Amino acid sequence: MSLIERPRRLRASQAMRNLVAETNVVPSQLIYPTFIKEGLTEPKPIKGLPGVFQNTEASLLAEVDRAIAAGIGGIMIFGIPAERDELGSAACEPNGILNRAVAAVRERAGDKLVVVADLCLDEFTSHGHCGVLDGHGNVDNDATLIAYGKMAVALAKAGAHMLGASGMMDGQVGYVRAELDKAGFIDVSILAYSAKYASAFYGPFRDAVESELDGDRRTYQQDPRNFTESMREVRLDVEQGADIVMVKPALAYLDVIRETSQIVDVPVAAYLVSGEMAMIEVAAEQGLIDRERAILEAVASVRRAGATVICTYWALELADMFYARKTL
Repeated sequence: MSLIERPRRLRASQAMRNLVAETNVVPSQLIYPTFIKEGLTEPKPIKGLPGVFQNTEASLLAEVDRAIAAGIGGIMIFGIPAERDELGSAACEPNGILNRAVAAVRERAGDKLVVVADLCLDEFTSHGHCGVLDGHGNVDNDATLIAYGKMAVALAKAGAHMLGASGMMDGQVGYVRAELDKAGFIDVSILAYSAKYASAFYGPFRDAVESELDGDRRTYQQDPRNFTESMREVRLDVEQGADIVMVKPALAYLDVIRETSQIVDVPVAAYLVSGEMAMIEVAAEQGLIDRERAILEAVASVRRAGATVICTYWALELADMFYARKTL
């Protein structure tokens, strides 16, 4: 049989497949999300997230050392305070757990990796919402912007290279950018959670930050049924000064990642969230799938869709895989 077209020639060996691979992921493209809990005396495992812990201040610095050694691009820090109130006041305290952790991490890391601080109030509020509530119990968008501005300046003073604006308030990027610039922090960048959906896949994360949320966040996070709305949010954030735009979650929104990468001229990030990780980990634990292959396939799909930055709890493990094989 005479066939001219034989695509299998380019799949004949691992070396050949690596040579013609269209999608690759390297450690420098990864952001490693971490958690630090005030008052903790030893790292505490997080349900549903094997290998992920609430850290002490000492163990967080050990994670920083691991990230630097692995060549990870950045580390994202979420803080869990000992006390919460309705306004999330601890978020702006210079000696609060998040600001303290950012300062320690920046001192340890210097500029060897990007120190990203979560800019949101949900970990700090007694009601668990991402903003300040009005007299009717609804999130007050504009009052929340004022709180975000103060929090942003505090985190910049602590040494954050980048702020993860994750609250999904209207105008948050523009307001925070203006407050940072006014305070002289023109070089602190903003990672805008532009298309953040009201997703069921955040479950283990809520446990990780011990969320006090009663209800849901559907009045500010996006409706999972919508696509055009996301493109509007993305454009608005770029217009307001976002340095990077984020889609979250990742696997259920690959179409949103793809289109976002086509319409903006800034880097696109995606967050492989806790529930997406948990699905693979639980299925692998039950012997239903090959864990390592599933992880690689999931991460490759996010990169292939158009994300140039990927936030994942598997970051350190992926780096180990990369150096073992020189490819993901």
